[in-house]
Amino acid sequence: MKKWKAAAIIALLFTLVLASCSNPLGNSKKKIKIGMINWIDNISTAYLWKVLLEEKGYDVEMMELDKAANWTGVARGDIDIQGNVWLPITDKPFYDKYKEDVDLHDEWYKGTKLGLAVPSYMKDINTIDDLNKNTDQFGGKVFGIDPGSSLMQLTDKMKKDYNLDYTIVESSEAAMLVELKKAYEKKKPIAVTLWSPHWIFSDLELKYLEDTKASYGKPDNIQYMTRKGFAKEHPEIIKWMDNWELNDNQMSELIKYVNEAAESDEGYYPERGAKKWVEKNRELTDSWFEEK
Repeated sequence: MKKWKAAAIIALLFTLVLASCSNPLGNSKKKIKIGMINWIDNISTAYLWKVLLEEKGYDVEMMELDKAANWTGVARGDIDIQGNVWLPITDKPFYDKYKEDVDLHDEWYKGTKLGLAVPSYMKDINTIDDLNKNTDQFGGKVFGIDPGSSLMQLTDKMKKDYNLDYTIVESSEAAMLVELKKAYEKKKPIAVTLWSPHWIFSDLELKYLEDTKASYGKPDNIQYMTRKGFAKEHPEIIKWMDNWELNDNQMSELIKYVNEAAESDEGYYPERGAKKWVEKNRELTDSWFEEK
């Protein structure tokens, strides 16, 4: 009887050891879910933090959803971190809806821009008002991005403000950029919805059209948000991310590296671009982890 009890205890201890090895408490606490929108700027910063947190021993899961689903996911606690909150203008509708259910944290990029852009070779087109005077040139179309996005909602407002007799073509960022590059290569007229920071400004010479009616509002700043309770569970990550700051040149370079890696012939590998940028900017990223 005693031998049986001893064997049972040993078996139980062995089972507990195996369980702790396969799912240690420390590792379960280090699983982080990062939400991202399928826009290259958000993909870039999301993978930047995936690389950095994995270097610190975290197990990072990426969740690609549209903007509304990202806000809902953080509010429900299904997403831990979302790094692409544009305030006080662009994401105001989402913030007003979910502000009691998410935690908003520090700004990491200051002075964004939203609006309509055209190639710089279009010397006579400088304001949104100029579009109505040149409808035929543009085929009566402005190429936009995802329907329902904040930028497209503001573009609908702009269309009314200017009484713009154009069709706003809803598609995706990728489809819009295809149209832009095709027109640019042939030096043809084209107008698109764009935002800064964006890597395309480092590849093509573009200009924003002056928004005399302020339809797109004043510049935003970008900050990050987390689900309720995350800051208490991971104060170290909050401390690191509160130190995070990028300027326009740093952001453009990061986006460019990630975009090149994501579009490589070998497949979709945005993480490679983020790693390349981190290695080139190690002094900067190391500073985010220092005690302030």
